[in-house]
Amino acid sequence: MHGDPRKVVYPTDSYGQFCGQQGTPNANKAILFYFNILQCANPTVLINLQCPTTQLCVSKCPDRFATYIDMQYNYRRNKSYWDYYKLFCKPGFNNPDKPVSQVLQNEDCPSMIVPSRPFLQRCFPDFITRNGTLTVANKTSFKDGHGKIRSVVDLRDAANGITSLLDAKEVGVKIFEDYASSWFWILIGLVISMLVSLIFILLLRFTAGVLFWMVIFGVIAAVGYGIWHCYWEYSSLKGKPDSDITISDIGFQTDFRVYLQLRQTWLIFMISLAVIEAIIILVLIFLRNRVRIAIALLKEGSKAIGCIMSTLFYPIITFLLLALCIAYWAVTAVFLASSGDAVYKVMSTLPDCKYTNLTCDPETFSQSNVTKLCPGSQCTFAFYGGESLYHRYIFVLQLCNLLVFLWLVNFTIALGQCTLAGAFASYYWALRKPADIPPCPLASSFGRALRYHTGSLAFGALILSIVQFIRIILEYLDHKLKGAHNAFTRFLLCCLKCCFWCLEHFIKFMNRNAYIMISVYGKNFCASARDAFFLLMRNVMRVAVLDKVTDFLLFLGKLLISGSVGVLAFFFFTRQIPVIQEEVPSLNYYWVPLLTVIFGSYMIAQGFFNVYAMCVDTLFLCFCEDLERNDGSPSKPYYMPPGLHRILNKTDQGGKKYAVS
Repeated sequence: MHGDPRKVVYPTDSYGQFCGQQGTPNANKAILFYFNILQCANPTVLINLQCPTTQLCVSKCPDRFATYIDMQYNYRRNKSYWDYYKLFCKPGFNNPDKPVSQVLQNEDCPSMIVPSRPFLQRCFPDFITRNGTLTVANKTSFKDGHGKIRSVVDLRDAANGITSLLDAKEVGVKIFEDYASSWFWILIGLVISMLVSLIFILLLRFTAGVLFWMVIFGVIAAVGYGIWHCYWEYSSLKGKPDSDITISDIGFQTDFRVYLQLRQTWLIFMISLAVIEAIIILVLIFLRNRVRIAIALLKEGSKAIGCIMSTLFYPIITFLLLALCIAYWAVTAVFLASSGDAVYKVMSTLPDCKYTNLTCDPETFSQSNVTKLCPGSQCTFAFYGGESLYHRYIFVLQLCNLLVFLWLVNFTIALGQCTLAGAFASYYWALRKPADIPPCPLASSFGRALRYHTGSLAFGALILSIVQFIRIILEYLDHKLKGAHNAFTRFLLCCLKCCFWCLEHFIKFMNRNAYIMISVYGKNFCASARDAFFLLMRNVMRVAVLDKVTDFLLFLGKLLISGSVGVLAFFFFTRQIPVIQEEVPSLNYYWVPLLTVIFGSYMIAQGFFNVYAMCVDTLFLCFCEDLERNDGSPSKPYYMPPGLHRILNKTDQGGKKYAVS
């Protein structure tokens, strides 16, 4: 009701008016100008619009040094001096002959202007470092409003930290330029990763075992090549000048190619890859039999997905629903953050005015005693806020909005898990596969989940959201207590974070299996969670090994897809593919599109493989339930395929039948 996003989008001048808003006198004045930036001792005060000087909306920032005294002197010879200077005076003021003391006391015009450039829609001094010397417009000193010569260091001190922000903005502009010139090729890379993921899953239906062993050995070979390449680079840099400098000596550099000239960088890469290689080989040696069982489960899962191909595209629905959740949270957060009232405070040029920084009313300020006791004082806009009960609890309302956001996100994920579980359960419990699979199993499962299980999904999502919410609060407290020296408090906080991390992952695991039981039996959340828990406990060894091995194999698949697309993108953006070398756009940082392609490819592969993981979990839970409900007799036949039954080492006792086609 009270939110106004314009408070976030547009800067606000000393009179509470928005800069650059269409339909107002400031429509063509989108930049905020500070009369005397030397009075702004803290940059955070600047950005929060609490700098104790008049703030005015202007169409452009000043591009030269000038003072009001010099302007008034030169105005008598050349009228153009005033024509330029009045652009930064209060609207309507057009009296260059007014005494300087009165102009500065009433703050009709700034006492001085300095070359500036817009940043965050505000005019800041145009700092440039030349040969280690700080300059503004190639000058190291300037004349202030009282005719005193001062160093540009005073400007830097007044806007301390702005220089680093400007450097960050420059890097951001370059990154934006890279995205603008390479977005088409990034899109092609993401499309390639989507096609590779789709082909990968389709091939699993026919060659799950061979393909996954190829994935495993492919990853081992790729990591091995990476170790060799790192060693080769490490050896080739030996003896080269400056190659033995450590990373800590050169600090952070925006050009990452600098790090590739250091031997220490390649040594770190080589050690990291060697550790990863050792872990993969040890896992394969000690769990090789379980890997075969997991591959068999994945092969059966590929058959299920082959019968219900529409499940591969369900992540698109989840993505759209999550986008709606994020948009709702963001809009609500902006409206809450911008729902404060305009707060005006007394600003005086007199150092001993006792009313300075006290709140005031601009409509009645001229009739108050403040103007008499503090001549030249003004009632100017300071910030958005308020002292009412509503304004004091805006932070609490933001926390409530965060909790609702977590709830909506977890509900969307739960809906997807229950929908997929229902579709794959209809495959498993079909007496004759695929003849007995109901038509449109995914759409039917989605309809059942919305019609009958919304409450159960919302309840499970709420439990998980509360735990995640507590974890966020603990992280916030940990951030606030970084400098605390109380060891017991830090230890207690660390223990709480660890406990809630474990609790969150346990609840995620239980919710996932509870949703499978909900999709099979249609019971409520608590009953389904209880049944799933005891069923898993009765098969705890199979669950512990197969779940992790399956996750490991799927992770290797995601790694291979994102890695192969990433290698292709690396050779493309570094112009190492001669055939299409001329098509490569000119980039400031080639790692910007490269990392985007790698991260996007991994997320796309994860979307496809999450469907696959849900399929395997559903089939495994249904298999365990099948073993307990049925005995293989003609009256109670098994619903599992005989091959899956043999792989999982369930001895076929004579006379037992399997309900398979």
